Amino acid sequence: MAQVEATTERIIAADAETVFDALADYSGTRAKLLPEHFSEYEVREGGDGQGTLVHWKLQATSKRVRDCLLEVAEPTDGQLVEKDRNSSMVTTWTVTPAGEGGSKVVVSTVWNGAGGIGGFFERTFAPKGLGRIYDAVLAKLAAEVEKK
Repeated sequence: MAQVEATTERIIAADAETVFDALADYSGTRAKLLPEHFSEYEVREGGDGQGTLVHWKLQATSKRVRDCLLEVAEPTDGQLVEKDRNSSMVTTWTVTPAGEGGSKVVVSTVWNGAGGIGGFFERTFAPKGLGRIYDAVLAKLAAEVEKK
């Protein structure tokens, strides 16, 4: 099994603290940021950053639906790490200052991919598909925090 990684980033015209707080607000803002690929969103514990347990289903393709139960950690300032209890998937959100009053958000997801020909297609196409999904999340995040 090879590790598969999908990474995307965006510069947002809002300060890093505002952007991070919006991302960490699983009981409020986060649900508004999710595109149609996400369903059955539910906060099961906590709701604000560290210690949150959140569930959703992620439909990456018409045939592939991943049932995710994510534990949220904040290992360093400006970073959220979502570890899926149901798989090897780990998503890291990193928010850093960028320019005057702006911030850079990088989202990176890694998981252990399948072997064989299926794994080849997963490594080839999954990062692009997941990148498009996270581009949509980051666009909604920008719209949410830039209007404040």
